[in-house]
Amino acid sequence: MERVWLHRPPFPRLGLFFLAYVLACGFAQALAIVPGTGISIWPASGLFIATLILSSGYSWPWWVLGGCLAEMFSNVLWFHSPPLAAFLIYIGNALEAVVGAWLVNRTLQRPVRLESLQEVLAFVALGAGIAPIVSATIGSATLAWFSILSQSFATAWPLWWIGDATGVLIVAPLALVVLHSWRGRLQLSTTQWMEACVLGLIFLAIAALSLSGYLPFAYIIMPPLLWAAVRFEFKGAAISLVLLALITAVFTITGAGQFAGDPESQKHKQIMLQLFLAISALSALIVAAISRQHQLASLSLRQSVDALRERESELSQLVDMVPSHVWRLTPAGEPTFFNKRMVDFLGLDVADADKPDMSRLEAVLQAIIHPDDTAALRESLSHCLVTGENFAMRYRLRRADGVYRWMSSRAEPMRDQAGSIVQWYGLCHDIDDQVHAEETLRRSEQQLQQMIDAVPVRIWSVEPAGGSIYFNKRYQDHFRAVIADFDADGEPRIDELLQQLIHPDEAPDVQRTLRKCFESGSGTAMRFRWLEKDGVYRWAECRVEPRRDDDGKVVQWYGVSLDVDEEVRALEALRDRERELSQLVDMVPVHIARMAPNGEPTFFSRRTLQSIGMDDVAAWDKPDLSRLAVLIGATVHPDDGPRMREVLGRALATGEPYTIKYRRRHADGAYRWMEGRAEPLRDQNGTIVQWYAAAVDIDDEVRAQQALRERERELSQLVDIVPSLLWRLNADGEPTFFNKRLINFLGPDIANPEKPGMNRLSAIIEAAIHPDDAESLSEALKHSFATGERFSKQYRLRRADGVYRWVRGSAEPLRDESGQIIQWYGLTHDIDDQLRIEQELRERERSLWQIVETLPAMIDCAAPDGEPVYRNPQLRDFLGYRLEALDGTGKSRLDGTLDAGVHPDDVAGVKENYAHSLRTGEPYARRHRLRRFDGEYRWVETRAAPMRNAEGAIVQWNVICLDIDGEVRAEEDLRQAREGLARASQVASLAELSASIAHEVNQPLAAVVANSHACQRWLMAEPPNMERAQRTIERIIRDANSAADVVSRIRALFKQSADRRVHTTMPDIVNEGRNLMADEMARRHARMVLQIDGNLPPISVDRTQIQQVLINLIRNGMEAMEAIAGDRVIEVRVRHIGNAVQTEVSDHGQGIEFPEKMFEPFFTTKEDGMGMGLAICRSIVELHGGRLWAEQNNPRGATLIFTLPIETQVAS
Repeated sequence: MERVWLHRPPFPRLGLFFLAYVLACGFAQALAIVPGTGISIWPASGLFIATLILSSGYSWPWWVLGGCLAEMFSNVLWFHSPPLAAFLIYIGNALEAVVGAWLVNRTLQRPVRLESLQEVLAFVALGAGIAPIVSATIGSATLAWFSILSQSFATAWPLWWIGDATGVLIVAPLALVVLHSWRGRLQLSTTQWMEACVLGLIFLAIAALSLSGYLPFAYIIMPPLLWAAVRFEFKGAAISLVLLALITAVFTITGAGQFAGDPESQKHKQIMLQLFLAISALSALIVAAISRQHQLASLSLRQSVDALRERESELSQLVDMVPSHVWRLTPAGEPTFFNKRMVDFLGLDVADADKPDMSRLEAVLQAIIHPDDTAALRESLSHCLVTGENFAMRYRLRRADGVYRWMSSRAEPMRDQAGSIVQWYGLCHDIDDQVHAEETLRRSEQQLQQMIDAVPVRIWSVEPAGGSIYFNKRYQDHFRAVIADFDADGEPRIDELLQQLIHPDEAPDVQRTLRKCFESGSGTAMRFRWLEKDGVYRWAECRVEPRRDDDGKVVQWYGVSLDVDEEVRALEALRDRERELSQLVDMVPVHIARMAPNGEPTFFSRRTLQSIGMDDVAAWDKPDLSRLAVLIGATVHPDDGPRMREVLGRALATGEPYTIKYRRRHADGAYRWMEGRAEPLRDQNGTIVQWYAAAVDIDDEVRAQQALRERERELSQLVDIVPSLLWRLNADGEPTFFNKRLINFLGPDIANPEKPGMNRLSAIIEAAIHPDDAESLSEALKHSFATGERFSKQYRLRRADGVYRWVRGSAEPLRDESGQIIQWYGLTHDIDDQLRIEQELRERERSLWQIVETLPAMIDCAAPDGEPVYRNPQLRDFLGYRLEALDGTGKSRLDGTLDAGVHPDDVAGVKENYAHSLRTGEPYARRHRLRRFDGEYRWVETRAAPMRNAEGAIVQWNVICLDIDGEVRAEEDLRQAREGLARASQVASLAELSASIAHEVNQPLAAVVANSHACQRWLMAEPPNMERAQRTIERIIRDANSAADVVSRIRALFKQSADRRVHTTMPDIVNEGRNLMADEMARRHARMVLQIDGNLPPISVDRTQIQQVLINLIRNGMEAMEAIAGDRVIEVRVRHIGNAVQTEVSDHGQGIEFPEKMFEPFFTTKEDGMGMGLAICRSIVELHGGRLWAEQNNPRGATLIFTLPIETQVAS
């Protein structure tokens, strides 16, 4: 509601609408076929729809309210219909206006101006066709409902619909025209005013004659009506339609017109009047729309032609101002255009080169192209003309003063819609300075490369990501000498070269070291054996160091080793592709712009806009900032922005052309180097009217130059960072260069000696070489200078601190094409640490062998296949023969040793174990008997372990043999003592078990006696009860067997019999033990709780011995609880864990005081105990392959646990 109130229309407009609506209702009443209903032309519908179309949706309620008041007032004034009927009719009229306005606004673009045929047809169909259906339906239904003048729905509906449609067609266009032009002026020329006046007189005259009945045909008014629609469009058509409606109404009301008649024909006349006005309105509106479209098309065509002429003028000036040479060829290749800059450069125009009997192209080539480049240019251009491919080439172009300058020329074809070439557009860019700079840099690089190739070391480099690898000439010569078909294999890879050139034992370590070096970013040094051309592996030392940029990021890896050369990196070719030349400016492969005299950009070529990711120059417009400032801030690199502003400001102030190199930001966010040039365009008075600028992408050229400079710096730096001492001598042997590392090593005074009467080389030898080595070094150098042979020698060199260090020096000559020596390049490598380490290794090896020879153990060393290769003196003395004595016996050394020395009962197992270890590489350990030199077999423990290299391969087996004969015999004595202790424990336990056993035996015997008396009574009865006697005899037999079992167990305690193991289950043994201990537990006021898991596996044990262990543990638990006053509970738990059955006996006594001694023999905490019970129990359990141990309970008490292996494990 708040929005509706805020969008309320001004009350004067509402009042004007109210007045117009009432007058329209009066006009309809004057022509009404049915008085009081307004079934006639209804102008109010056109007024209502036009008002809603031009108003916002939130104001519609106000207009509907105003229309309601106007119609109610008109009903009182004109129609005199019942109020309810009048209100229902207005509802239909209001819905008609709302539906029509909504449909028109949704279909047509606002504001609705009816300026095209599509808009007129849509307005007629929606506003005058569909919308009146609502009003006609509701109005006709209302007439029929209230029986106003006996009107039926079927007869009233067509008249109502035609009347509303006619009102919309006549009034709505006029209302739209008036409301759109409310504040504007009607702009007509004098001729148009005169034409309007003449047309008005003619229109009024024909309308009066035709409609008054003087002329028989009313439609004769159509020509002047259409004339007004054609010449004055909608305004003329709307005014004419209103005048026609008014004139028709006047003649009809007065009865003097063709549409007036007697009451019988009045209805027919009114229908004809409505159709006449509707057809006239529709025709006038359609013709006006067609006329308006024609006028708009003509105006657009004129504007396009003017814009094209202006564009052509600007492009012509732009081409002449482009700071490059622009030319154009026909599809056949004939030149047709040179821009002004090219004409000024050449000193001639296209037509100036014409010659008889010669094509213009050939004449131009002869006149301006360098003779050495003419043939190649002619061939390349002919190829492009035939294939339609883009043209690009460098050549020398003759300037007007006769000087040839290098040009970079490019051309692209312009094609029509069918793809046929219609023109060739080309551009020449002066690159003479760039070409000379590149040539200078190439010569400098060649000189540096020669120096690197002449250094007698091998150098390589690789990118951080493991990309292309580079080797210098000395490395490549080495590869060609060692690797077959090296040149045919393409670019080598480091891993492949390592596999082919490095010894197989070191190749994996070198690969891992290099990979770790590249990943960590730290330098490294490696020593490995390197395959030389003679097929021999020689040790080489390689040092690898990274080169980092200013940010500390690794940008290159350099490696130097003896005889390593570095391969020259080829410069990457400069490749620039230019986009197609579709038109003069956009096809030129440069970025072109135009600026106002104050520097504000007004135009950019499409190539420029695409490169910076913009669609229009106006996109840079920002308040309080100039377009130029915004452009520089958005596209120019921050480091180049101040210089760009300074250059532009100076050029704009002085009017002088400028040239600048800067970095421009492209659409992808990357900065690229550009070369920008600009010149002013002046008028006849010399005033600058425009600035024309062009920018050429020189990013690849700048980067190439930077790369060349960086390469030169790298090569120079490489010499200084080589981890060796480099020097150079001239052909006479005089030093001409020491690298920085050598100068630092010797010190500046020794590196640059000055002694009168002595050459520089001799002075350096006297000052820096050890006196004992100076003479031999001088002789070796003189010999190499005289013969040209390679120099190589070890000598001591004096360091700057006065310390002499051993070095290895080598040098090779550099010869010219004739074979004359022009330079000597030498390398000195510090080997002092290496010599000292080698000496220390030799001393350490001698010490280790002395230890092995004197160690008090028998040691044997064997090859990977097990064959003995060494025995220390202790083993040789034990066996009584040397290793060489086994040779020539027809057996291997290993088989001969085992057959002669190992006991016959052990030799098969020893051989089997040895074979398994040799096959799998697993360590070997075994006890067996070995024959001593005196024939006695002694127990020994032999252990063997493999020694492996870095790759994991076994290179040797080291064996140690220990004499353990005394230890084995002591173990046997201990075992026999334990068995005796077990028997003694059985005897000691007899006294305590006697009472229980007597009770156990007495019970079945008492039962036998009682059952015997019962059997006697049953047999003596008359008659004898045989059935009861039989059952009593069975009980006697059962009790007798029970007594026999007790006796058997008692005998087993005192009889040392053979191992009588049976297959049984632990629950059976526990139940028997509980029965045996039942009386004693009752006497000690204790009870037993069993927890036995189900489905326990069987075990193979001596049932009596395990029962003895269980009873002993239970009795110990009861004795431990004698001092407590509470419930005395013995908990026995049996469960399956892994491959064993575990039994736990727990009590709640005082716990274990000495857990570490409780299983020792003769240790006891009881006053009358012997200390043998737990020791015997542990012996019994261990003899069965199990374990016995104790654990403390929380908060008190102890648990004794023993395990017994299940049946399958015991059987194995």
